[in-house]
Amino acid sequence: MSSFFVEVRETLVPGNEGKHGPLPLLLIAMTIVTGLVDAFSYLVLGHVFVANMTGNVVFLGFAFAGASGFSIVASLVALGAFALGALVGGMLGSRVGLHRGRLLSIAATLQAILLAISVVLALLAGKVTPVGPTAYGYSLIVLLGIAMGLQNATARKLAVPDLTTTVLTLTITGIAADSRIVGGSGSKAGRRLLSVLAMFVGALVGALLIFHVSIAAPLAIAFIIKVGIAVAARLFSRGDPVWVHAG
Repeated sequence: MSSFFVEVRETLVPGNEGKHGPLPLLLIAMTIVTGLVDAFSYLVLGHVFVANMTGNVVFLGFAFAGASGFSIVASLVALGAFALGALVGGMLGSRVGLHRGRLLSIAATLQAILLAISVVLALLAGKVTPVGPTAYGYSLIVLLGIAMGLQNATARKLAVPDLTTTVLTLTITGIAADSRIVGGSGSKAGRRLLSVLAMFVGALVGALLIFHVSIAAPLAIAFIIKVGIAVAARLFSRGDPVWVHAG
């Protein structure tokens, strides 16, 4: 079996006794959440991301230049909320990061709570103005920005290679730059392409749900996934397997 398919299998059907245990699969699920949530923020709240901060920095530059459809305030709020979430994630990682199963379970639970509140707000808002969000819109940017900052900090602490859950630029670069064709050590394309596909699927499903079901639907799906991750992390880490302590 080629290394590509081995990597795909090991990511989607991981053993509980390996170095990273079920973490690759759970991080792929978190990447789907990123696609769902950013689909909501970009399509419903205007030109703003709550997970991919590179986009917000670029949007902020556009807004300062006077480009239409971009909000300085929305971009700054998203950046600030994300930073706050990352700060909370860093504090959590410092306290329980030595047990990766407990860290992921607690972080996913906190995210699920934030997503549940966001679902309620989205339902109450009905439809948020695409440009220049209302009070509902800014509240959603804050809640979702904190949730995704927390996720990013948690993924960083878990330190599973190639699965950052939010940033794909280096992942895509690695597929090409690390290829054996150019003399690299191996691109690990199986795991990396799964990460890219997960983000794509999340964004696609999120957009379809917004256009054809409800603007709150992507957040509801993201909430369900987060609850599943929290429960799975808790169950898989019972018995103190090796992966919960692996650095």
